[in-house]
Amino acid sequence: MKIRFFIITAASALLLAACGGEDPEPAPAPGPDPGPTPPAVEEEVRIDPSALYNGIVLPAQWPMRRNAKTDIRKGMDPFYLSDKPAVIYATAGRQLFVDNFLIKNTSLRRVYHYPEIAATPVMVPDREWEVSANGKSRFAAPFSDGVWYDEADGKFKMWYMGATDVTCYAESSDGISWTKPSLDVVSGTNIIRRGTTRDAVSIWLDKEGTGERYRMFEVSGGAGNWRYKYLTSADGIHWRDRQAESEKVADRSTVYYSPFRKVWVWSMRHNVRVNSSDPYTVRARDYMENSDPVAGNKRAQAHLDYFWFGPWPNERRWEQNIDNDGAPGIYNQDAMPYESVMLGFFSVWQGPENDVCNRLNMVKRNQIMLGYSRDGGYSWQRDDMAPFIPIADNTYYAGNLQSALGSPVIVGDKLYFYFSARRMEGKTEVTTTGLATLRRDGFASMSGDGSLTTEKLLLSGSTLWVNARIGGSLKVEVLNSKGEVLDRFTTTLTATDGCRIKVTDGLEDAVRNKAVSLRFTMQDGDLYSFWVGDAEGHSNGYTAGGGPGLSPSGIDK
Repeated sequence: MKIRFFIITAASALLLAACGGEDPEPAPAPGPDPGPTPPAVEEEVRIDPSALYNGIVLPAQWPMRRNAKTDIRKGMDPFYLSDKPAVIYATAGRQLFVDNFLIKNTSLRRVYHYPEIAATPVMVPDREWEVSANGKSRFAAPFSDGVWYDEADGKFKMWYMGATDVTCYAESSDGISWTKPSLDVVSGTNIIRRGTTRDAVSIWLDKEGTGERYRMFEVSGGAGNWRYKYLTSADGIHWRDRQAESEKVADRSTVYYSPFRKVWVWSMRHNVRVNSSDPYTVRARDYMENSDPVAGNKRAQAHLDYFWFGPWPNERRWEQNIDNDGAPGIYNQDAMPYESVMLGFFSVWQGPENDVCNRLNMVKRNQIMLGYSRDGGYSWQRDDMAPFIPIADNTYYAGNLQSALGSPVIVGDKLYFYFSARRMEGKTEVTTTGLATLRRDGFASMSGDGSLTTEKLLLSGSTLWVNARIGGSLKVEVLNSKGEVLDRFTTTLTATDGCRIKVTDGLEDAVRNKAVSLRFTMQDGDLYSFWVGDAEGHSNGYTAGGGPGLSPSGIDK
């Protein structure tokens, strides 16, 4: 279903008088010039109540049903990119050029950008409970878990896994130097939970909620009996079990929240054997959603009736992996709301299997890839198959990279992405916490020399802003629904670089409930995003894991 809008043209009625006889009346003398034709009167954009925040209308069958046997290696192809709304609602958040959703036509090229990885980890295993009993594993890193900035307390907060099946807590004033406080849960340690044989844990700081704002979904129980447990906390330290255990799931299953649709999503790993004769399984994901975390957690179950996606067709594979082991596969998937999209973090397993790793004294080749969703975190676009956070031999991030919930945290004009990274030290696996930083909105840019015209947009606000690097010039024009330039808003920017550059203001009446387009004409530059917000540059978009100076609501306002 598409969103429709109408343009009503004001027309004057012309009365023609006809007289009898053979000779027509003489033409009247021309009157004074009436001036230019009045502009068309545009009807307001009619908001479709069934549409999402951006104008997308979900299919009647939701979630969409997919077949593991036929779709296991097809990845996903979002329906909304081929069937766009007639008018895109661009009223919430910075509008990112990570796909073609916003673009009507362009001669610019899309360039993907990648973060800078810190040379040393920000946290290492240095406590007794971060070393396994046999000494063969040292672990102090999020296994999804969570790294958030809590504006209410003015602190960076990290929940992470220790080597002895414990969940621990650390905090920081700058996101780089971390302390492990002595807490009262397990006296003299920073342990907040133990004794459950944990695997993945998903911790969410609910910035929209009150009371027990911290939510934990813990996968525990041991091999063959993994289940989600749901717990809540008022302080992130002391947790209350909500007695909402799930059905059986697989290890490395996670949960995230989509504020765009107000639903919790259970992202469940499923090792799929497509045919009984296959010697291997394919690592894939099952999907369930529910607006109620208790009810949803009780129903969660890894089952092929809920098959979601497996690896994409052009997924990378470890070049030395010659075994027929099912690689590549999706080892894990986390997601976070950022501005106007959901960011998806995909730990893609490229091989080899555990027995080969043991023989070669190496760790799994999991690299973190990025994807984007505009329907609230179900459909994922992954045009770029290059790793967002790659493995690098002879570094602390030499293998088995895993994402952390809460990332990115916004620190000024930078985004902080935390991740767990594993390497071998002799016969010991050492897992530490790494940090990667990227320009704000810096996932992809429309770059070079040329122009870009957006689809018809519904905008809201007073001031147009861009995030751009402008080497030569950037001309920005506002077009009405007929494609006519509203000259009073045309602006040309030259030689500047910033994550919040003011273009023009006074837009309220021109864009309020109207369908407009934007045209960008660039000479030597990179355009990362645009938005119409307030005079201070707030976008009304989601701020992911938060950050210093941002609103405690989790929205840029």
